[in-house]
Amino acid sequence: MTVESPQWFTSSYSSNGGACIKVATNLVASHGVVPVRDSKQTDSPVLALSLSAFTGLVAFARTTDVS
Repeated sequence: MTVESPQWFTSSYSSNGGACIKVATNLVASHGVVPVRDSKQTDSPVLALSLSAFTGLVAFARTTDVS
């Protein structure tokens, strides 16, 4: 059995070094989850979101003004 490892990436919108997350979308097809973690603390816990929960999070973030 092959076990896939998360392939982490940070959004290109996170270039300011602020509060960022990393995601690993490569596990959606095989495991049905999108792992999410803090980009600055790579040993922090990983939150495994369903695809619908992740897309809801992204939609919410796009409509939220954090300035």
